[in-house]
Amino acid sequence: MKPYTVIIADDHPLAREGIRSVLEEDASFVIVGEATDGHQAFDLCRELQPHLLLLDINMPSLNGLEAVRKIRMAYPRIHVVMLTVSDDVKDLFTAIQFGAQGYLLKNMEPDDWIEYLHALLGDHAEVSREIASRLLYSFRTGNVSNEPSPNSLTPRECEILSRVAVGETNKQIAQHLIIAENTVKNHVKNLLEKLQLNNRVQLAAYAVRHGLAAE
Repeated sequence: MKPYTVIIADDHPLAREGIRSVLEEDASFVIVGEATDGHQAFDLCRELQPHLLLLDINMPSLNGLEAVRKIRMAYPRIHVVMLTVSDDVKDLFTAIQFGAQGYLLKNMEPDDWIEYLHALLGDHAEVSREIASRLLYSFRTGNVSNEPSPNSLTPRECEILSRVAVGETNKQIAQHLIIAENTVKNHVKNLLEKLQLNNRVQLAAYAVRHGLAAE
């Protein structure tokens, strides 16, 4: 089987170098180009028609969210996977809505990167979904059985958590619940402490696991 051709789009040289080093450990991947913004990524996709584009969300000029929509519309056969260190759930949801097939967290173990990409590019949908779920939940420690119970949350905390899970910002949650934005910030802080979590992605994953995401 021919190797998968890959373009890496990230404005940080060290990040690109790190990604390259991970993929070069597997002969199935060949890096054919690197870009520092969304415009360059689009041009390289047009020129090289890679199997895979690894696209950082936060880049200058044309960011990853704008680029993924443009690239997927023009070149639907190219698989696009977002790269992020962000805990902004809304960005991740938006990327998927714009056509990205998945996302990778930059601090994930290299073996998880390789396994996920093989599943995605090999069209092993079930495996790909299972790994994607594992990536989403990987921020947390432990498993569902030893997580703090949602029964410990107040009704207001459950409301806040449900809105976080669908990617709403603090401002949007405040408007939705007709409360002050600072009040939302305090609730989010309390939720993180009470549930022993570190960021909004972990909160969103917890809400999904426990059926608390808003519809």
